[in-house]
Amino acid sequence: MKGSMHLGVEESIRECQYNQICTHNTSPMETPHTTKTKFKRKWQVFPGRNKFYCNGRIMMAKQTGVFYLTMVLILVTSGLFFAFDCPFLASNLTPAIPAIGGVLFFFVMGMLLRASFSDPGVLPRATPEEAADIERQIDAANGPSGPGYRPPPRTREVVINGQTVKLKYCFTCKIFRPPRASHCSLCDNCVERFDHHCPWVGNCVGRRNYRFFYLFILSLSFLTLFIFAFVITHVILRSNRTGFLSALKDSPASVLEVVVCFFSVWSIVGLSGFHTYLISSNQTTNEDIKGSWSSKRGKGNYNPYSYGNFLTNCCAALCGPLPPSLIDRRGFVQPDTPQPAAQTNGTGACLSNQVQSHMAATNPLLHSQPVILGGGPALQAKTSLGGPCSTLGPSQPSLPSSIPGLSCGGELMALRDSEIHCHHHLHHQHFISPEETPSPPEALPSASHLGHHIHPTQLFDPVSQDSLHEDSVRGLVKLSSV
Repeated sequence: MKGSMHLGVEESIRECQYNQICTHNTSPMETPHTTKTKFKRKWQVFPGRNKFYCNGRIMMAKQTGVFYLTMVLILVTSGLFFAFDCPFLASNLTPAIPAIGGVLFFFVMGMLLRASFSDPGVLPRATPEEAADIERQIDAANGPSGPGYRPPPRTREVVINGQTVKLKYCFTCKIFRPPRASHCSLCDNCVERFDHHCPWVGNCVGRRNYRFFYLFILSLSFLTLFIFAFVITHVILRSNRTGFLSALKDSPASVLEVVVCFFSVWSIVGLSGFHTYLISSNQTTNEDIKGSWSSKRGKGNYNPYSYGNFLTNCCAALCGPLPPSLIDRRGFVQPDTPQPAAQTNGTGACLSNQVQSHMAATNPLLHSQPVILGGGPALQAKTSLGGPCSTLGPSQPSLPSSIPGLSCGGELMALRDSEIHCHHHLHHQHFISPEETPSPPEALPSASHLGHHIHPTQLFDPVSQDSLHEDSVRGLVKLSSV
């Protein structure tokens, strides 16, 4: 009888442990699968006036109409040259002419797209915390301000190769701009080593794309001169055979090519020469227009960025390492507040409840006999619900709170979640220890006041362990039938 009851209780608890489905902290609309949160990329919330394509891989200025005009002029002029002039030149002169023209064309287009679609060196704007810190530093440096006080201009001075350089404060980006940086009014960005904003390439020209811009205009100069020279050669060869008017009738596209190349070659070649001068002296267009390093400003004024050698300056501008982008336009935007801890569906809580219920079911403290700890007075374990809560007196040893299944008010060993799902009629209990009991300290009634007395040796006698376990199982069955 005793063994069958014990096996029945263990099988019931084991079945509850495997069949229990916990719905703690879940709603009918929730699913156990993790919901994917869509984060925005930084280019989608970029504060400057730029346009992005291909998921942020291409970065251009907002006004790109002149860039498309540049593309059309190069494509139309080169296409007419390859379609109407190259066949005659290849058969009458040499096949190397269309080959060289093709190489120049692809190089020009590659440099144009590289200069137009890349980050020119945009500096990231200051975060609110960084801006507030800079404001505090400025206020601390300027001192207290009184009525009618006008703060000085926001500048800082640094020494570069013996030359004092002023760093200006950008009120838009909330930063002190690094040396040679400037704020582009069209793109609304501070650009590192700002040269100028070029509408023909549809982008700013700065530290990260200046070499591509220079190679573009230099190769475009060669391509324009190449097409212009060989178109005239084509017309002259045809004129010698059939006459000038017949040559124009046989190749009408040559006239259009000559007109386009004639009016564009002067500006393109002139621009290439100007930037060759800037590279050789290691200057920018912005510095040259402002006369930042002109000797007219003073005898001691000189360019601190120049290496003093034409070749060294050219190598530094064209062959130096390309700095990485500072804005990380394809990165994900981090939330302003930290993400809360991932909430579980109560699986861990249910698992702990199952373990606690199993421990409580096998705990020998659930019986109707008094329990004596450490030789102290007996503690009567109640099985009836309700009743006052008794605590130990000041002179009595306290009960350890780690003993499972021990509670006040007769709420001993109530199974929590497992029995709720299995029997659907037990109350949800809260297990507390005697140290957590808020009631005032009272004298614990002795065994004689409780109506009967049992000796400590009798309680822990090994011979009586079977009867003790049987009483525990009987108490569990009584609680289950409440």
